[in-house]
Amino acid sequence: MADTFDLVVIGGGPGGYVAAIRAAQLGLRTACIEKYPTLGGTCVNVGCIPSKALLDSSEHFERAKSGLAVHGVNVSSVSLDLARMQARKLKVVAELTRGIDFLFGKHKVERALGTGRLVSAREVEVTSEGGTRRLAAERLLIATGSKPVALPGIAYDDRRIIHSTQALSLEQVPGRMLVVGAGVIGLELGSVWRRLGSDVTVLEYMDRALPGVDVGSAKLLQRSLERQGMKFRFGVSARSAEVVGDEVHVEVAANAGGAPETLTADVLLVAVGRRPYTDGLGAAELGVKLDAKGRVIVDEHYQTNVPGVFAIGDVIAGPMLAHKAEEEGIACVERMAGVAGHVNYDCIPNVVYTHPELASVGVSEEEARERGHEVRVGTFPFQANGRAKAMGEREGQVKLVADAATDRLLGAHIVGARASDMIAELVVAMELGASAEDVARSVHAHPTLPEAVKEAALGVAGRAIHI
Repeated sequence: MADTFDLVVIGGGPGGYVAAIRAAQLGLRTACIEKYPTLGGTCVNVGCIPSKALLDSSEHFERAKSGLAVHGVNVSSVSLDLARMQARKLKVVAELTRGIDFLFGKHKVERALGTGRLVSAREVEVTSEGGTRRLAAERLLIATGSKPVALPGIAYDDRRIIHSTQALSLEQVPGRMLVVGAGVIGLELGSVWRRLGSDVTVLEYMDRALPGVDVGSAKLLQRSLERQGMKFRFGVSARSAEVVGDEVHVEVAANAGGAPETLTADVLLVAVGRRPYTDGLGAAELGVKLDAKGRVIVDEHYQTNVPGVFAIGDVIAGPMLAHKAEEEGIACVERMAGVAGHVNYDCIPNVVYTHPELASVGVSEEEARERGHEVRVGTFPFQANGRAKAMGEREGQVKLVADAATDRLLGAHIVGARASDMIAELVVAMELGASAEDVARSVHAHPTLPEAVKEAALGVAGRAIHI
């Protein structure tokens, strides 16, 4: 006989574990199935958190080597202890996964270790080393996330040809690294290994870095990364790769035509995106409809075409972001409980955690014009901001896009230090329907980096003070 719950969540990543906790808060008897020993999914275990740990550690390493003398701090010798850096990363991950376990206990969410497979619209079979068990529930929530995409003709060997998960655990710094994909993952992980001493070249099929991001902001970030030593080649594709001895030989062809060439590296990182993960889930067998990209199709309540079966996060349409999955999980279970759950998809921030960072919310200037808006744009460079000068963080700018007729904010794009923190102000502003004038009239403490946001808002009306 199956154990019975009000809700069974399949997947213990950010979307799944947050949904489970919120459901328990709302009084639903909840179980969460996760096949890995630790909760937190890709984000906590092999994605967002470990990558940020390495990004921060590598920034400290580079600053110690070459960025402290200008502050009057003289360091005679700096060396890299990669093993200790990796150990710190693992400690951060372990602390967070233990924290999720604690929260499950606090809220009485039952953890089911194993792989979940849909047996019916009301029942899931969980398989583990200890055998199988069945969980029954009035509602089932799919939160199985995503996996790295592979490229045709390029097979991972988990050592020289790797994906993003493996790029977080290299035991030595590669002398030369080729990165396929100039998206968020490629730039972040490429910048980690570049700072630690690798010669990094990024290959991108499109004609620019960060396709889909505000063009001007993406170019600012690209130029900054190039000054730091990262190389880019656009309009090219990697057709095949072969490990020869201690090298990877990669056949690269230009989109415009011509003879392909062979590039060599110590490590090839394939970072061309992620795909929804429904392998072995049994969703298709149950009749759950998927779209052409393998994503689960849901309605405005996150319910699939099979009544009682829901889905959220990377496995459905939309940006593959941990915070998007979290908000969908909360909204989904709140609606199950009769509470007005809400996700504003126009106000989901996106961040590239390079140095400088790039953070954005809403639409780009190009997208706004494509949607028929007449726009006004305000920009303000960090080199004119007092706190940025004092910090030695002068690169980048704040860019705000507003509707010319209503002054309502349509998008915000920040390239610079701590952009990931600064974007929150603009997310709240847009969520509340603020105008550029609302932001411009809000008092910002001096001297702070967010003063650049205020100045950009003033700039929308052509009255920035400090430029």
